[in-house]
Amino acid sequence: MLPAKAWRKLPGTGSWSARHGRRHRIGGASHRLILLSTLAAVGGLLCPQAAHAGGGPFGIDHRIAYDNSGIWKRSNQTLLINGTILTVIGGSLILGDQDGLGDTFWRSLDAMAISGAIAEGGKLVFQRERPSQTSDPNRFFKGSGNQSFPSGEVAAIAGAVTPFMVKYGRDDPAVYALELLPLYDAIARVKTHGHWQSDVLVGWGIGTAVGIWAGRREHPLIVSWMPHGIQVGYTHRF
Repeated sequence: MLPAKAWRKLPGTGSWSARHGRRHRIGGASHRLILLSTLAAVGGLLCPQAAHAGGGPFGIDHRIAYDNSGIWKRSNQTLLINGTILTVIGGSLILGDQDGLGDTFWRSLDAMAISGAIAEGGKLVFQRERPSQTSDPNRFFKGSGNQSFPSGEVAAIAGAVTPFMVKYGRDDPAVYALELLPLYDAIARVKTHGHWQSDVLVGWGIGTAVGIWAGRREHPLIVSWMPHGIQVGYTHRF
């Protein structure tokens, strides 16, 4: 038998509290990496526009040249948001909440739904005109038909992908490539004059924050309201 002091010095044999502390630090680092990757992507969106004078809440908003072609086409944006919704709902129902991936899908559903709801509430409050309606980015509170701020699509997509980064990012950094989805949608929405720059950035921030919250909860929210058969999932029932 090794002496207690020698045993404690062996790799991987520290106290439970020490191991728990390391896991906690790793988990905190993964969440910081999500935020840093989001900020890096945001910087990529803003840097090409830095030389332009702008307006809006952050002084960066301006209408850019309209581009509804190639990968930026509105039909591709619609395909992305619809595909995201179908994938998240389908994954949740098929896998249930009985394994790590299924649990993460339910957290993704929580974040996507809540982020979208917050964004829709913001639209009703701020009533901002879209770039397709005006060249003035400071036109807020112009009636309930104006729904530019913030971007609901970017919020929903960011909310959908963030729980997967919270869950798997520290073990597989390639998962952080999911940030490319809200990045693409943010750029595309600005190019097609669906949103101002601040619209998509605030939407992105909403989705990321709610996604981190959903990923760190003890249990997914929506699944706790579902019948047990839904929680189990179709792959575990047959």
